[in-house]
Amino acid sequence: MGLFSFTKEIAIDLGTANTIIIHNDKIVINEPSIVALDTRTDKLIAVGTEAYLMEGKNPQGIRTVRPLRKGVIADFNAAELMIRGLVKKASTKSNWFSPSLRMVVGIPSGSTEVEIRAVRDSSEHAGGRDSYMIYEPMAAALGIGIDVEAPEGNMIVDIGGGTTEIAVISLGGIVSNKSIQVAGDDLTEDIQGHMRRAHNVKVGVRTAEQIKMHVGSALTELETPPDDYIVHGPNMMTALPMEVPVSYQEISHCIEKTISKIEAAVLSALEQTPPELYADLVRNGIYLAGGGALLRGIDKRFTDKIGIQFHVAEDPLLSVAKGTGVALKNIDKFSFLIR
Repeated sequence: MGLFSFTKEIAIDLGTANTIIIHNDKIVINEPSIVALDTRTDKLIAVGTEAYLMEGKNPQGIRTVRPLRKGVIADFNAAELMIRGLVKKASTKSNWFSPSLRMVVGIPSGSTEVEIRAVRDSSEHAGGRDSYMIYEPMAAALGIGIDVEAPEGNMIVDIGGGTTEIAVISLGGIVSNKSIQVAGDDLTEDIQGHMRRAHNVKVGVRTAEQIKMHVGSALTELETPPDDYIVHGPNMMTALPMEVPVSYQEISHCIEKTISKIEAAVLSALEQTPPELYADLVRNGIYLAGGGALLRGIDKRFTDKIGIQFHVAEDPLLSVAKGTGVALKNIDKFSFLIR
């Protein structure tokens, strides 16, 4: 792109939990997918990190909204305001202004036509003159550095906030895929429910997220276990403050059901894989991407259960965003982009 070009190119990983924007191969935005709106006028008050800091602490006149649920746009107006707000933030951070944008946006592989149109409309209303879509597992594969156009099979398991995307990729296309609405948010809900039942303590989404990050584990036995995490919250009976130490074993038990569902979905996708590609997967292993890949011991658990080696991507949180950036640079080359 020339210096005086009026079209700017940005890649967007529109996630249920976080939205990442890439411009000129640099990540310019990596913030929570949330907006704070005025309850009376629905005007945007804050977006991203500023809105996230208000969540659960907002007075009556302000409401916080997460526009994406389970990987798809649940609140069209809030999604548009969020994309526009984050694009504006990105432009001030990297000193560019553009009347027209060319965007590539990552979307779940199980998206319906209606859901794809919702993302496209939101992107166009937020200033995208040319909007392209790419399926998230395909973007994750590009971000990991897999040659997606090679005549061999590779499997990606992308565990995001709202959805887990499982896809077998070969010759630049998705051969078989499974998109389930079980992912990181469900793990957070499991932890909230467990704290209520087992300890009688009420924790919000943000505290549950912290527990997941500090002591979340897919295995009950870890070689290098993390220290217990101390949770502060109100006793549900007396409302008096409580201090509860939480261990990784405890969290491993409470998220077991959700992990098993993801495991079952991987097995189901493997069942649908043609035999020639299955042999490639056994040889190449299976790649884990998305925030869920950071859960301690998840690769070992899946490897032991399924019998194929699982590899955690180098930077699992950014795999989809990086791949979306690669697709942006090679728009004319990749036929799998949705216009």
